[in-house]
Amino acid sequence: MEQINKRPDIKDVDYSPYDFKVSQDYVFVSPKGLNEELVRDISTRKNEPDWMLQLRLKAYNEFISMPLPRWGPSLSDLNFENIIFYAKPMNKQAKSWNELPASIKNTFDRLGLPEAERNFLAGVGAQFESDVVYHKIKKELEEQGVIFSDMDGALREYGDIVKKYYGTVIPIRDNKFAALTYAVWSGGSFVYVPKGVKIEKPLNAYFRLNAPDVGNFERTLIIAEDDSDVHYIEGCTAPVYTTSSLHSGVVEIVVKKNAHVRYTTIQNWSKNVYNLVTQRAQVDENGRMEWIDGNIGSKVTMKYPSIYLRGKGSRGEILSVAYANNQNIDSGGKIYHLAPNTSSKITSKGISKNGGSNVYRGMIYVARGATGVKSAVRCDALILDMKSKSDTYPYLNINENDATTVHEASVGKIGEEQMFYLRSRGLSEAEAQSMIVMGFLEPFTKELPLDFAVEMNRLIDLDMTGAIG
Repeated sequence: MEQINKRPDIKDVDYSPYDFKVSQDYVFVSPKGLNEELVRDISTRKNEPDWMLQLRLKAYNEFISMPLPRWGPSLSDLNFENIIFYAKPMNKQAKSWNELPASIKNTFDRLGLPEAERNFLAGVGAQFESDVVYHKIKKELEEQGVIFSDMDGALREYGDIVKKYYGTVIPIRDNKFAALTYAVWSGGSFVYVPKGVKIEKPLNAYFRLNAPDVGNFERTLIIAEDDSDVHYIEGCTAPVYTTSSLHSGVVEIVVKKNAHVRYTTIQNWSKNVYNLVTQRAQVDENGRMEWIDGNIGSKVTMKYPSIYLRGKGSRGEILSVAYANNQNIDSGGKIYHLAPNTSSKITSKGISKNGGSNVYRGMIYVARGATGVKSAVRCDALILDMKSKSDTYPYLNINENDATTVHEASVGKIGEEQMFYLRSRGLSEAEAQSMIVMGFLEPFTKELPLDFAVEMNRLIDLDMTGAIG
């Protein structure tokens, strides 16, 4: 019987290229834990306007009054008193990679950011711990009025624009972790694309945690004016530690009339990081919003990118992949149809192995009066062993008769028939299994820029090891 069940297994994600630490003399590291004094201190150190301080204090009070989510993965081991909420690595942002301290520069060299900036990016931002340490955009985009800045710098230099849109998409009380990020946010990206400007190459932000117990609480705000187009990509890693850390970011996106925004995430946090984020876009008439969401790392992930289709003819699409290798990944997406003739699509791909738990959790909402809506949801799960599991929790709230909504779901394992067919064509068992899984992921990887698709395939290392499955 043991011989019959013998099968090569998919190799675990090779995290070794990201599991390194560097020594760094920080300018400031807050004591562990959170209180009002720290919230005020963060704002003072950043020399923020009073309106931002007041929002932080309001958010702090909301955070301490709100309970943890009573659904989804257990967060009982998350200890806020053991988290460092602010760690400042440098006094000022570098204008070139060579201006960075050697340890930080070496970090981003190893992660490939300088090379990526030279080869295929329109702009890049690099955050180390709590602050963005490097940010740059191509000169020709600056001349067209595009703003790509860290969020702290945007608050100083473009305060009127920030104040106009900040908090308009995600309210403070949306959830406990959104309130937390409102209170202690630091870093993140600010993107403003003027009317009619189409950015041909992606903008990229990379978030790196280095020291143990440090949390990451970035704020990202993207505004795409009428008829504009932008693709923003974020990546994130951290070394492996025995203690838990926390990433709780907030992303707000405003897509104006006829504009198009694509937001791509390659989430590869180490397996000691709780990844609990809030991401939402609002879309005006004939606008289009796309979330391309890859979740590979973390200890626990709770992430549900949301799209509010406010203008007639607007469109939204969410394409997500979750790879749960002895992890708990609870992800999905939510789309709210609030205007006539809007359309949406959610495609979810989940792989579970080594006792991993993969959950799709999503919502399609159609408001009364939102006629002519078309929406489709497709959830596919692949379970690679008897210890793992996959669950689907789709919610449909349809308040209009003139709407077409479709939901499809499938759960399966690699079939003996598939293996037999490919083996009969001369492939080894390892090659056959790799081909099947690659085909399963193909709808996601084909949407990535080439360099990121190669990286994604490398992260989920589909070379077979010959180990017992």
